[in-house]
Amino acid sequence: MTYSFFSQFEITRLLTIHPFGNFDISITNATVFMVIPVILFTFIYTTNNQNGLIVPTRYQSVLEISYNEVNNMVKENIPHGGSRFFPFILTLFFFLALINLIGLIPYTFTPTSHGAVAFGLSFSIFIGSSFIAIQKFGVDYFSMFMPAGAPMAMAPFLILIEFISHLAKAISLGLRLAANITAGHLLFAILSSFIWTMMTSISFLSFVGLFPLAIALFITILEIAVALIQAYVFCLLTTIYLNDSVHLH
Repeated sequence: MTYSFFSQFEITRLLTIHPFGNFDISITNATVFMVIPVILFTFIYTTNNQNGLIVPTRYQSVLEISYNEVNNMVKENIPHGGSRFFPFILTLFFFLALINLIGLIPYTFTPTSHGAVAFGLSFSIFIGSSFIAIQKFGVDYFSMFMPAGAPMAMAPFLILIEFISHLAKAISLGLRLAANITAGHLLFAILSSFIWTMMTSISFLSFVGLFPLAIALFITILEIAVALIQAYVFCLLTTIYLNDSVHLH
């Protein structure tokens, strides 16, 4: 079997389940690597116990930093009534961050690199934010598709343009996540393969042999940063879209 750098993105059916004819709810590697972050997230917050310590541990400090960063992001982008969205944004951040970080481990799978998962998340957020706006403003929600003061003769064109622009938010949100994760993993796999070839052709103990190791370390740190940044950017844009829905921008 010929190895391909795209093999890491292949969805593999682990357990086939067809309860009603062609209705497929089979368990795949994508399913497993979306369940694992949920279990880890639950474990992280159920074991968040300082045992009466005045000075927090490193583990506790990382959780506090994550909590504060997400909390500040929500407050800055949804200044009025944003606290009710904080649990959702925090959960979304950890869910995406854990998926992206776990995907960096060899022989794992990154669901966010697939459009079905990325667009599923983005369109769910788009539909949810639209529902919140309609629930709050009713029919007035649709006034955002018609700029104030515009001539009525231009209404059909302006409404179509504004609707496409509004729909593009959901598309760009999912596309940005999937494209960046896919590109990052491809680059990581290609450079890792090249580095391994270099290291096997020279002595590990020689001075020259330290150069590929330094490159591998740099690439790993870079990919960890990309995984966290993409999760943060996705949540940041989500808070902006939620704010637009709450205040009808």
